[in-house]
Amino acid sequence: MSRFTGASPVLLVADLDRSVTYFREQLGFGCQVHGEPPDFAVADRDDVTILLALTPDAERIVPNWHVADKLWDAYIRVDDVDAVYAEVQERGAPIDYTIYDTPWGFREFGVQDPDGHDIAIGQRVSDD
Repeated sequence: MSRFTGASPVLLVADLDRSVTYFREQLGFGCQVHGEPPDFAVADRDDVTILLALTPDAERIVPNWHVADKLWDAYIRVDDVDAVYAEVQERGAPIDYTIYDTPWGFREFGVQDPDGHDIAIGQRVSDD
């Protein structure tokens, strides 16, 4: 039987260069830019891939939290959330919400990309 091997959120962005710079410098991703002129990027770090698609109509970008309160556009699972939290702070990434233990068994924090997409970064700490 086939198995699923991952999922990659696609984030619409108003300025591809700005978004690539954010993912590289603030979150530590490697990025490959595609198109002529560039209109798409693949941001990878370890086993995580986030796709960035340039939109010609930036006003139509609507981060999920604009529609449903406190809802992320991407949730990245890591094996040491405290270390990642310290790293992204050191890299100067603005923290959307500070690290805490959720009622659903994760320890997480959030960042927000230049287009307002909320990205949670978390680690399962309990199976409760």
